[in-house]
Amino acid sequence: MKKVWIIVFGLSCLGLSAQKKWSLRECVDYAVEHNLQVIQNQYSKQIQDSNLKMAKKEYLPSVSANMGNNVSFGQASLGTGSIRNDRFSNNAGLGADILIYNNGRLEKNVRKIQFDVEASQYDIETIKNDISLQIAQQYLTVLLNKEIVKISQSAVANAQKQYDRAKITTQVGTTAQTILAEAEAALAREKQNLKTADINVGRALFAIVQLLQLTEYKGFDVEDVNVSDTLPSQLKSVEEVLTTAYETRPEIKAAESRIKSAEAQTEVSRTAFWPTLTANAGVSSFYNNLLNNNGTINANQLSFFQQYKDNFGQNVGLSLNIPIFNKGITKLQVEQSKINQSVAKNTLEQQKQNVRQSVQKAQFDADANYETFLSAMETEKSTKLALEFADKSYTAGRTTIYEVNVARNNYANAQGSVAQAKYNYLFSLKLLNFYSGIPLTL
Repeated sequence: MKKVWIIVFGLSCLGLSAQKKWSLRECVDYAVEHNLQVIQNQYSKQIQDSNLKMAKKEYLPSVSANMGNNVSFGQASLGTGSIRNDRFSNNAGLGADILIYNNGRLEKNVRKIQFDVEASQYDIETIKNDISLQIAQQYLTVLLNKEIVKISQSAVANAQKQYDRAKITTQVGTTAQTILAEAEAALAREKQNLKTADINVGRALFAIVQLLQLTEYKGFDVEDVNVSDTLPSQLKSVEEVLTTAYETRPEIKAAESRIKSAEAQTEVSRTAFWPTLTANAGVSSFYNNLLNNNGTINANQLSFFQQYKDNFGQNVGLSLNIPIFNKGITKLQVEQSKINQSVAKNTLEQQKQNVRQSVQKAQFDADANYETFLSAMETEKSTKLALEFADKSYTAGRTTIYEVNVARNNYANAQGSVAQAKYNYLFSLKLLNFYSGIPLTL
């Protein structure tokens, strides 16, 4: 019995999960957190963080210890003859070295990697922004298709009424059989349009599921948002949007950071023209003992620890490396770094151009869609009035059912055009606001 309740509870939880409707904010938050491309770039950012930590640790001295054992057998020369020279030796040492001067290579390299870290973080934000816009556009597509479904449902209801009326009038003999056939065909067409609209909703929802990278798409749905026919106005001009976008867009900030990184790399390359001064210090000792004829250590010689004490030594020193000629490689590396600076600057201009074109296109689309919306509203009013007149005329017997069907199709198309223009305008407006730093909301 306990297992049965567990199964029932699990199925109920699945049902609740399937009934969940996602808001736009939830979709965006989930996508930017679980998107594989975002995760991939986060790993790249972690690598840059590790590079920065390693660069900063170059300021610390390097310390190393060594120990060696050696056993040798054979004759050694002595004057005009030779003697047996079988011996065992051991040595150990501890040394440290630290860079004193290299014309600021370490500081410049740290600064260069810091700019790389900044660029990596901006890359992550750029991907998140791209995903957010894709989610918002597809979310609005779902809402548009749901509104078209409502329009199709209304058309089906009207066609059903017309069919029911034609069926009655045909049965009593006041209208011909062709009228009933046309009414039935019109009803079938409207039902087909409704089915197509339902499929388009499912297709748009499936597209969001793919953007979210969910493993299961069945049962997924989004919140129904009531988008008013009174469209909001634009908050900022194109010039204001561009000014804000140039200052805040992550793709532009990433390009600026890479320019600074390339400039820092040029400074790093130039340090190879300068001398490098390194200090070192160390301690060491050794043990040495002749072996007996049977290969064992001679006990008559000084002990291991006594020799280590007697042979203990220390050393300090300075090492100066002055570059004189390295086949012109350093000069070529500096030239390559300057080319990379030019490439980075050109990339910045490309990013600014992309942003400018995107903002201008969004503005053009917003203006065009708003004008389309206004004209579609007028068309909707006139086609609605025409449908009412056609329906009344058909009831009075002054017009045919074909004219009623044409009027109803015109009205449905006009309603679809209004919805299409409304959501297109809304997305263009949201895009402009997004470039000016306003979060995506509905």
